[in-house]
Amino acid sequence: MTSIAIRGSGIAAKGCGHILAGAGVRVAIEERRRLSVPTIMLSDPALSLIRGVFDRPDLFADQPRVKRRVVAWGGVPVMLPHSAALASEDEVQAALPSILASQAGPVDFTIHATPPMPLGDMHIFGERHAVAAKVQLRDPACIEEARIEAVAAGWLYLVPAEPGLGWLLGVGGSMDRLLGQSALIAPVVDAVGATSTPFPAAPRLQLPLHADDWLACGTAAAGFDPICGDGTAQSVREAILAAAVVMAMADGGDRAALLTHYQSMLIAAMRRHLLLCAQFYANGGQGDWWRAQHDALMAGHHMCTGLLARLPEPRFLLDGFRLVPRQAAA
Repeated sequence: MTSIAIRGSGIAAKGCGHILAGAGVRVAIEERRRLSVPTIMLSDPALSLIRGVFDRPDLFADQPRVKRRVVAWGGVPVMLPHSAALASEDEVQAALPSILASQAGPVDFTIHATPPMPLGDMHIFGERHAVAAKVQLRDPACIEEARIEAVAAGWLYLVPAEPGLGWLLGVGGSMDRLLGQSALIAPVVDAVGATSTPFPAAPRLQLPLHADDWLACGTAAAGFDPICGDGTAQSVREAILAAAVVMAMADGGDRAALLTHYQSMLIAAMRRHLLLCAQFYANGGQGDWWRAQHDALMAGHHMCTGLLARLPEPRFLLDGFRLVPRQAAA
């Protein structure tokens, strides 16, 4: 394989393109923009991954930071240390280098980092959407903290934006209804702006994740619940693995084994994520909505367990941006 097409323009698409181009692979980019989210909280692990992929140790060093979290989740509020940078999706897009599209022509393989996929379906584990709104912050202390709160109808997540303002995420119901049940977040926000169009907030997994001549990557492959805050890091991890699979195939590796490894790793990541989310939804509330979300997450966990049982044990390990056989890595 000498020519790879990448469909998409998000962090997964740019990461794949950057790694492959750096390895001398001819990359053709087909940009496909999706609706952007208003703000992204980049944890230190996510920042480390992004900086490593793009070889930019100072990336997002000047962005505002969250230094603590205040959590009210089925009990009294608890303050926890935290460390993350805040950036809008537009700022992330502008900071990441673009890969110049190579000359048009036939390609040997396609990485789909945006829908639609050539075949298959997106499996969604729960029925919930989120809305976002910009708010004024009453308490100056909120400029360096994130607040998350479970209420009867769902949950709220507040992060700072520019000075005096914040972004409020609401999951499970209308913003007015959620704020009406809030004891932690409602007292520190004012003048809620217009809410965004609802967007999916339940974990989701594309199946299949590949065929002989393509694979899915980024949020087109797997979407995480924002409750865990690991979606950006997961997209970067998928980009690294997808690029490593493509390079291994280009070097003459077993295509079927490599693509099966890719699918196994993403299903396993989703399985871990679903179990983690289920613990949050088991403890957040006692109503029908909370129980339904928990049950959907556990059903998805069971599905992923069954899928993994039918797949072979992983045969490869990542060594930097390359895949190597497990025995060689050992």
